[in-house]
Amino acid sequence: MSDTRVLTDTPDPHDPDGIGATVAQVAEDAKAYAAAQIAVVKAEANARLGPAKAGAIFGVVAAVLALAALIALLVGLILSLATLVGPLAATGIVVVATLVIAGVLGKLAADRFAVAFGSGA
Repeated sequence: MSDTRVLTDTPDPHDPDGIGATVAQVAEDAKAYAAAQIAVVKAEANARLGPAKAGAIFGVVAAVLALAALIALLVGLILSLATLVGPLAATGIVVVATLVIAGVLGKLAADRFAVAFGSGA
């Protein structure tokens, strides 16, 4: 039996024109592309962060002012009713009415969340 060997031409990975160099270049390009995409997303997020902070601050201030107006309204109702039924009864009437309204709104909210999240109708 004769010893025959097939000689194959294997590319040199250090050869600039070889497949190894091409694969390495593609990997480097993919890393650079991913880094560039991450930088773009970070830049977009930072550009939106300032207006989002301002919007959140304005929203909180608006909510606080609306709550203050509601408190003023309730105090006004108490003072108006106090001339008819007395201060203690006026306070009780306004508190009970406010709690009933809050309860109804809370129940409506709970029902909507149950429908939205699929745990009820």
